[in-house]
Order: sequence, then C-alpha cells, then structure tokens
Amino acid sequence: MTEHVGGPVIPTGFDVTVEPLRRAAHYSGEPGSIAEARAFAARFLQQLRTEWCATVDRGAEGELLLLVSELVTNAEQHSGGPYILELEGTDSAVTVCVYDSSSALPRRCPRDPARVGRHGLEIVDALATEVVVERVPVGKRIRARFDLER
Repeated sequence: MTEHVGGPVIPTGFDVTVEPLRRAAHYSGEPGSIAEARAFAARFLQQLRTEWCATVDRGAEGELLLLVSELVTNAEQHSGGPYILELEGTDSAVTVCVYDSSSALPRRCPRDPARVGRHGLEIVDALATEVVVERVPVGKRIRARFDLER
C-alpha cells in the first residue's frame, strides 16, 4: 500500500498510459495500391472497434475510407515514387498521415463544380477536422485528423 496525503491508496495497475493504436504500410504505387490502402484502413478500423471499443458507424467508415483514398491517390499521382500510409487512432479519432517523395506542396483550387478533377484536397478539407501539410526530409507529409463521432 502507498501512503498519500488523503490516506492509503491501493495500486490497481490500471494507471498506466494508454498509447493510441498505430499502424503503417508502404506502397509502391503499383496498380491496386489504392485499393490495398483502403483495405488496410478498413482493417485498422476493425481493430479500433475491437481494442478501443470505438463506435464507428457505416457513414463515418465510408468517409474515412474516402479520405484515405484521396490522400493516397494524390501521393501516387504526384510523387513519382513510393509512399507511406500511417494511421493512428483512439475511440474518438483517427489521424491519417501520408508521406511521399515529392517536396511540392499541394495547392487547393478554388471551388468550381464545373472543373473536372483536382478536387482531392477540397474533399479532404471537407472530411477532416484538421489538415496539416508540411515538408519533411524525404518529401512531404499530409496529416488529416478525422473525428469518428460525426
């Protein structure tokens, strides 16, 4: 037993820091990589449901998979090389990071429903609660936070 100001405290063993669930995958950009990244994210969500008791409804799952699709599609189209998808989550949010070898930061185009293509960052901004784009030594990283409770 441990003595504290308010009296003795019985250690429970439950007072340890809990780390978020983290997973990462490397993709070459070969055909099928985007579908593999979506499947990886779906497995990650299932693991969050199991290990974190996260409540993720079908709508939130679909939106998160769309967010992953947009980020890895942009990495595949604009990097000219491999990319890394990193997911970190708890019962309330998932952070999606995509690293690629291009140091060119993406530009968000003004809204134009008549424009064909180049809507990726617009979609990411609409789905995520926070988006951060930054250069890293190997190229760039785009990090998007997605709240599971919609």
